[in-house]
Amino acid sequence: MHLLFRALAVLSGEFFLERLACAPKQAPAVLADPRGSPEDSYVGSGACAECHRDIYKSFSRTAMGRSLVAVTTERVERLHLPASVFMKDVNQHLDVFSRDGKLFQSQNQTDADGKEIFRDTHQVDWIIGSGANGFGGLVQKGDYLFQAPLSFYSRPQMWALSPGYEFGNYGFNRPILAGCIACHSGRPMPASEGTGRFKRPPFFELAIGCENCHGPGAPHMTAVRSGKLGPAKLSVVNPAALSPALADNICMFCHQTGDVRVLKPGRHYQDFRPGEPLDNTLSIFLVPPKPGAPPQSEHLEHYYSMTLSKCHRESQGRMKCITCHDPHVEPSPAEAPAYFAKKCLTCHTEQSCALSLETRRQHDPPDACSICHMPKKDIGVILHSSVTSHRISARADDPLPESAFHQTTPALPDLIHLSSILRKTAPPPRLSLLQAYGELMDKFPEYRDRYFSVLGELEKTRPHNALVQAALGRRDLRSGSLPSAVAHLRAALKLDPSMPLTCADLADALDRLSQQQETVPLLQKAIELDPFNPVLQKKLVLQLVKLRQYALAETALEHYVEAFPQDYFMRQMLARAEAGSHR
Repeated sequence: MHLLFRALAVLSGEFFLERLACAPKQAPAVLADPRGSPEDSYVGSGACAECHRDIYKSFSRTAMGRSLVAVTTERVERLHLPASVFMKDVNQHLDVFSRDGKLFQSQNQTDADGKEIFRDTHQVDWIIGSGANGFGGLVQKGDYLFQAPLSFYSRPQMWALSPGYEFGNYGFNRPILAGCIACHSGRPMPASEGTGRFKRPPFFELAIGCENCHGPGAPHMTAVRSGKLGPAKLSVVNPAALSPALADNICMFCHQTGDVRVLKPGRHYQDFRPGEPLDNTLSIFLVPPKPGAPPQSEHLEHYYSMTLSKCHRESQGRMKCITCHDPHVEPSPAEAPAYFAKKCLTCHTEQSCALSLETRRQHDPPDACSICHMPKKDIGVILHSSVTSHRISARADDPLPESAFHQTTPALPDLIHLSSILRKTAPPPRLSLLQAYGELMDKFPEYRDRYFSVLGELEKTRPHNALVQAALGRRDLRSGSLPSAVAHLRAALKLDPSMPLTCADLADALDRLSQQQETVPLLQKAIELDPFNPVLQKKLVLQLVKLRQYALAETALEHYVEAFPQDYFMRQMLARAEAGSHR
């Protein structure tokens, strides 16, 4: 999920100059707040435009205001179509094309004689990303949303593999996760269960809108319409009136990834409200940098990079994201150098720069602070993409400030708890740490011992938590303590039956104990919960073969190939099975 969050986020910027839908003529529909508070409801940006039309028009032209749009005939006509990409390693083609004003992508393979082996074609329903770096597509299959395998990249003006597809041949089965789409749309509606599963419709509002930064608008509209102007001002969040920390928390929700992001127990991404501490909903942790080993990427590390700047440090924390950025206004590439230079001059003077004005004016563009002090850097893991450095360094090779190496606390000595406003005094919940260490320990083995230490604590203090029991079960499964693993995994599923990987772990433990009678129902339940997980479906096929239930194994293999037609190896296995069954 962490990599997908980073990958999807590059597809934001400038491509379509579409406005959001016109303001409604009647009272807007109200989306009830999922936390159950009737006055805490969403109305959509169109409702805000009734009174704030100029701001609405300006914002709708920004990258955020165009982060997600429906595919229309007019948009399709402006795309660079058709296009094809050949994936040499798997000998398959990906195509993008239009038909009857609709957008499609297709994956196919042919044999040596040119005969088509398979073709998998899907309509693209939404375009994600406004195009500064590029844009991609979303595909809907039933209640599930998936990333389309091809994206358009603005710098080379070409279609290529979508972000993340360099890691595998995912076809049309890479699910859109709630944590990713929360930052690319106004109000997504993920279902409570199922990876990539959404309610219908999947979006209350498509593009990022007013309420993403100002909070639910219904109380404000009620106060305005009742003529109570005083309460109206208090019923909506103005980020400029918040403390720097709370204002930055709004930006951090999408513009600060860290090394791991962990939802607080019982919380969902939709629960975050502007004006509240982000850490009440989502904890963001960083692996502390070391001298000589600075962070490898500044992509989606905008807030953290800014805090390392001399500008931020000497402001004593008063500098915040909106000191330089007005979310309602996005200067064009030609306007941006002068626009941001003017921001710099609110604190600095013409004499602050060591270069003479004459020398600065000879640069292209002339006298642009950001060109030298906030250069664009290529994003190594994502094709054809770049990001602006927010460290505002005097020179490109400036080392990190000494303070960067002293950001941990006695309460949390091995991670930077970046999202905590009370970072120095309030340690994160142990359950949050368990999830953080668990996600980090494969890439950073030094966190493995900390993970098991915290898990041991939680075994005593939170024995009735489903995640704790699932983690204990997986620990014992890996160590070979199979009866204990079964007990913990059963306890986890009794507390929360909606955990597909825990179902698979329990099936594995029972199989190794030669108690196979439950393994197939458990794997079927896991697939029901996560139907587009290829590993789970392969496990079911193998288990049925192991149990010599060959007819059921062949049926499961048919379901697998239907869901994952791009898997040529499994397609060959199905052909062999079918040939064998016909003898």
